Amino acid sequence: MAPFPATRPSVIRALNDDDRETRTRARETLAATYWKPVYKYVRLRWNTSREDAEDLTQDFFLQAFDRSTLEHYDANLARFRTFLRTCVDGVVANARRDANRIKRGGAIRFTAMDFAGAELELAGVAPPADAQIDEFFRREWVRAVFEQAVHRLRGECELDGRQAPFALFMRYDIEPMDEGARPTYAQLAREFDLPETKVTNYLALARRRFRHHVLHVLADLTGSDEEYAEAARDLLGVDA
Repeated sequence: MAPFPATRPSVIRALNDDDRETRTRARETLAATYWKPVYKYVRLRWNTSREDAEDLTQDFFLQAFDRSTLEHYDANLARFRTFLRTCVDGVVANARRDANRIKRGGAIRFTAMDFAGAELELAGVAPPADAQIDEFFRREWVRAVFEQAVHRLRGECELDGRQAPFALFMRYDIEPMDEGARPTYAQLAREFDLPETKVTNYLALARRRFRHHVLHVLADLTGSDEEYAEAARDLLGVDA
């Protein structure tokens, strides 16, 4: 079993770092991971149009970073994702109270936001009931964590020249999550022109590295050791 990160270079802590580049990298990581859960939450929970949800999502991060809102997070009071969601509610509520439409065209510099892709993922999804709000946002957060881990795994495999393990991992473990049709190892061996033993070994390698990246994404995005351990048990079933 791969060890947990010995130290947690949490980007939440880095938001208060004296070094400007460190703060910027922390903001990039938070925006890249949280923009989609925020967009979907604003879209469904607040029953906004697609255009307003896009603007409110971008405005939330602009306000949060410009006003250092997220730097005020206290890990003793709540999970970071709960605190962030509460901040989102505040931004949307203020915008509606002031009857002030968010200006079109304001864009986050830190990360690309594929709103069209997020909208496709929302197709057929019903707005969550009040009692389901926490679980809805948690599921979207988990999905975002896994997407970031896949992104890091892809970069690592490309750098190491291990495209085959990543392609097999995507084909067997990730794509069936949407398609519902998982091939057999024998089918994968024929599809990738590999011995079945290599399919087994490559998948084991990719899964091990994926788990490693999930843990490090969680280390980045949790505000305390307790929250980190809870998230690791929730997502991977392992104890810190």
